[in-house]
Amino acid sequence: MKYCSTRGRVQGLSFEEVLFSGFLEDGGMALPEIIPTVSLETLKSWAGLSYRDVVLKIVPFFVSEEELSFGDLEKLVDKALLTFDTPEIAPIAHLSGGLNIFELFHGRTWAFKDLAMSVLGQLFDYFLNKRQKHLTIVVGTSGDTGSAAIEAVRSLKWVDIVVILPRNRCTQIQELQMTTVKEDNVFVYRADGTSDDIDQPIRKMFADVEFVKKYNLCSANSLNWARIMVQTAHFYYAYLKMCPSCDKELEVVVPTGGGGNITAGLVARRMGLPVQFVCAVNSNDIVARMVTTGKCELGDVTPSLAPAMDMQFAYNFERVWYLCSDRNAELVCQMMKEVETGGKTTIPEPLLTQMQSEIKTFVIDDEGIKRILKRCWEENNYLLCPHTATAAGYHYSVLDAGRDPSHPSVCVATASPLKFREAISATGLQPIDTPRIKELLSAPTYFTDMELTDNWEKILRHRIEVMTENFYARNKA
Repeated sequence: MKYCSTRGRVQGLSFEEVLFSGFLEDGGMALPEIIPTVSLETLKSWAGLSYRDVVLKIVPFFVSEEELSFGDLEKLVDKALLTFDTPEIAPIAHLSGGLNIFELFHGRTWAFKDLAMSVLGQLFDYFLNKRQKHLTIVVGTSGDTGSAAIEAVRSLKWVDIVVILPRNRCTQIQELQMTTVKEDNVFVYRADGTSDDIDQPIRKMFADVEFVKKYNLCSANSLNWARIMVQTAHFYYAYLKMCPSCDKELEVVVPTGGGGNITAGLVARRMGLPVQFVCAVNSNDIVARMVTTGKCELGDVTPSLAPAMDMQFAYNFERVWYLCSDRNAELVCQMMKEVETGGKTTIPEPLLTQMQSEIKTFVIDDEGIKRILKRCWEENNYLLCPHTATAAGYHYSVLDAGRDPSHPSVCVATASPLKFREAISATGLQPIDTPRIKELLSAPTYFTDMELTDNWEKILRHRIEVMTENFYARNKA
């Protein structure tokens, strides 16, 4: 398996090369040169497999035995999944009215990103140990990615991580899961801006090929292909749980922020999985506008109860455009140039029609999110997080319209309600207190603020240089 860029100027990369990359040298994102296929007969033979075993079926399609033996893969996946709080790893809750909730929040930071990130951390450790090589991870986060990345790599010998979060745009618990970590290899910034603002200096740094190579920079956001790869297994596992006879199409409703889950789902669909998608979004609805009208126009971001969706542009839609345009890298490169220079582009035919054939959208505002949180609690005694509520909102809209879904449906629960006390309280419900919540609320914090007037790229470059010097000083000692 080799990898290429969505912008067409980079090909022939190994899995290890894309694992240790961010944006590629041409500014694009990594995808497999060929999408493997899983036959219906093979899919049926997977019925009843555990989440762990589904991951072990999917990953070898994308990583050769020469790069990572199956025995070593088993060991690192087993180690990655040790931290989850339920043996099932990703259970599905079947609630009243046919509402099915795919719970992807049983990891250490209570978000779906723990699933792929825990494996990613072990992959980093495996290859870095082989090469005896230092790595610096740079993560811009809207709330959940930063904490999941920190937990995946904290205390790893060969890894340093710099996380930048948007100050006052995360929930209290999200922020504390990052700022209460005290490790030699972890540094956290709180930036006075949005997650889109944070992405800009990171893109500029990764475009500096010499700097990237000198400090061995890497991303742990979903622009890292390895995360998309593991998330592809989520859709296979959900399908096998919901449709064990493998004779139906499954509708998967996905709360959508950066678009990593949708990208993984589209890869699974191209592998042969019978799935359709609904992107559920909040009032920052650029994804819905893109899919329904073909207009991609960046605008202001309004803080909401679902902060992971508070972004101008779902950056993984560069991959979506590539996949849905039948790998038209020239088109994708032109569209992304228009987005990056003018803040807008128009999605042409037949790309738009293809996107619409695979993806529906649903938009719900904060008031709607609160109604869904309350309704689900009253009908099921079950708390949702506000992001998951966007997906449940789609389900209830179908139910209330009296439409009988023509195929099974499942809503992806991207995070635990434990992380969103503000949204739960705003609904008039009681947030859940746990010993871990109390511990976070009372713990000391460690971070540095970056103001809007600061040169963020210069600050980040200096921090990376200092952490690299400290790494070699520690290991020399």
